[in-house]
Amino acid sequence: MASLGLQLRDYRLTTAEILYHMPDHPHLLQSYLWQELDLAPGYPVLRRFLDFWQANLDGKLHSVKLATNRLITPVEARAVAAEFRWN
Repeated sequence: MASLGLQLRDYRLTTAEILYHMPDHPHLLQSYLWQELDLAPGYPVLRRFLDFWQANLDGKLHSVKLATNRLITPVEARAVAAEFRWN
């Protein structure tokens, strides 16, 4: 139920592909996929996660690709051309 409350406050499903340098082989990149409900355009949840990463993990960040989408959107209305009823 908390998820619905966040969505009603315009939190969106946010997916980030994080590329980082492997600690033992810095010339190689590895990918990490992160997904959470977050508030655009500031993305405070993602920023906290990336701050935690930089402070506590050994893999240096290379880049972050971001995709976001609202989960609750206005309903689409279409006119119905015909209605069939079977009794």
